[in-house]
Amino acid sequence: MNSVETGLEPKQAERRAVADYGNPVWRRWLFSRETAVIAALVVVVIVASAVVPYFGTPTTLAFLLLDATPILLIALPMTLVIITGEIDLSVASTLGLSSVILGVLTKAGVPIEFAMVICLLVGLLAGAINGFLVTVVGLPSLAVTIGTLALFRGIAVGLLGTTAITNFPVFWQTLVQMRLGTTGIPVVMVLVIVLIIIFAVVLHFTPFGRGLVALGLSRDTAAFSGVNVNRAKFIAFVLTGVVSALAGIYWTLRYGSARGDNAVGLELSVIAAVLLGGVSIFGGKGALHGVVAGVLLIGVLQSALRLANVSSDAINIITGVLLIVSVLSPRFLAWTKGLRSRPRAGEPHPPL
Repeated sequence: MNSVETGLEPKQAERRAVADYGNPVWRRWLFSRETAVIAALVVVVIVASAVVPYFGTPTTLAFLLLDATPILLIALPMTLVIITGEIDLSVASTLGLSSVILGVLTKAGVPIEFAMVICLLVGLLAGAINGFLVTVVGLPSLAVTIGTLALFRGIAVGLLGTTAITNFPVFWQTLVQMRLGTTGIPVVMVLVIVLIIIFAVVLHFTPFGRGLVALGLSRDTAAFSGVNVNRAKFIAFVLTGVVSALAGIYWTLRYGSARGDNAVGLELSVIAAVLLGGVSIFGGKGALHGVVAGVLLIGVLQSALRLANVSSDAINIITGVLLIVSVLSPRFLAWTKGLRSRPRAGEPHPPL
């Protein structure tokens, strides 16, 4: 989505950026959606620990983090994609395809370490297909990734049908489930934290990351500023494919099963978490710490509701409502700000 598609002309995008950075740093951090999400996460954890039985135990923490890990992994590159004004709906299908390929190769006698590398390459190819169709061919990312969602899922189901492969090395399955001492924190979170740091540095402290934000605000302005628009978007889609494949490897080893329907619908939770974390669906705005808090907030809510014996359908409804609220709330806040900034009768209009 460029400035025309989002309804923002370059001057409007520029005014929006100036307004975002017109206050001191402490004020921008304190009064932000990211801080609000973090505060909501803290409140929900405190309430759930006091009300829901067994919520505050190390075992619950372990399962919460294990469940949230694939969403958290995919949310990192998805943040980059959405900040550019695009979207990738094929991430869950890429995860499922990676899972199936890992299972098929392992069953064929290929060493699992080599099979993992092939899975990552398949994810890279999947992301490259999306990136090529969006940046080179010029197709809308929504249409492209809906198509590849069906394509990748179809290939995965076609390779295995309705069967499942469950014979994986015990060492790798145990490693995924291991915890750090008695803390309840899974060992796999070390990898997740490393990736969070890498993506945070890339997005917030490198010219490439600043170019992604500029691209989301205005494609034309970013291009005139020296940003290679197509290359930046292509890299974002490739990263999404690779990390989705990594999540597929984790998913397979965690549940000990490679199936063509693994992680169906996971893209809903990923997008909901990213938008809930403060990333604008129109691009040009977002911070990774808010996304991490958004993933954990959804994970805590789902874990607490499951322990409270709430049905999975009701949990999916709540996730959908969070997604709608995440999309509508920035527009509502912008509308209220616009009402407050309108000049009263008889007052001169503020200069542009």
